[in-house]
Amino acid sequence: MGMVVFYCLLYAGGIVFLAGCVVRAVRYSRQPIHLRWEIYPVPHSLSGELKIMVPEILFLKGLWEFNRAMWYVSFPFHFGLYLITAAAALLGSAAVTPIAFYAPLHRAYLVCGTAGALLAFIGSLGLLARRLAIRELRQYSSPGDFLNLAFFAATLALLIGGHWLCPPGAAGPLAILLAVARFDTTVKLPALFATGMAAGALLLAYIPMTHMAHFIAKYFTYHRVRWDERANVAGGSIQKQMAEYLMYRPTWSAPHIAAGDRTWAEVATSNPTKGAAR
Repeated sequence: MGMVVFYCLLYAGGIVFLAGCVVRAVRYSRQPIHLRWEIYPVPHSLSGELKIMVPEILFLKGLWEFNRAMWYVSFPFHFGLYLITAAAALLGSAAVTPIAFYAPLHRAYLVCGTAGALLAFIGSLGLLARRLAIRELRQYSSPGDFLNLAFFAATLALLIGGHWLCPPGAAGPLAILLAVARFDTTVKLPALFATGMAAGALLLAYIPMTHMAHFIAKYFTYHRVRWDERANVAGGSIQKQMAEYLMYRPTWSAPHIAAGDRTWAEVATSNPTKGAAR
């Protein structure tokens, strides 16, 4: 019975993660037009887009250039997660490829998984330490920010410890994957590693519910904000959308907005230094 619950937890974590990511993407796609940055040059080919996006996504190029101290802890965390994702893909490949390819795939996913878990663990602790130690960061950190990083650190510690302390003869990563896929309740899982897997499933389901799902917004940030160069012509789609948005009624409570029952058009034509006054 315990193994059935454990497998259901793993499947539920994956399903909730995927469903949450889809919901996030749909919501982003339906958001009003963002303030257009008008930053040039704008790439007009896939190769040009990749030339900008790959260094930023993989290596956090902007953070390296503008906040080097934060890069030293943020990069290991993010790159470690990429390596863990690569390890999962390699493990899945090992499960469906001929036995002749198993040995190199086995070594590859072990290296990626171990290095990724260590890097992400070190990065999560580093980010947590910086948020606690630096007053400026601490002021802008919510309790959820600390919880998220602590959740990552604890989960990764369980997985690393479970892997290193795995007793002889216990099921390895590939055997565990096959057991989960087949719902095989006879396999014997190391308790510490199984606990780490359960925590990982909960973390996976939790990510889309928080701002940690910002990776989904990358596409929209680039293509809908930075690189949106559609012409704002008379009678065009942008003007029609903006006319609709100006009729929205904001609910912000800030004194300089003084929303009340006013529309965005009324707010935008008000003097912000005098609240609702013209």
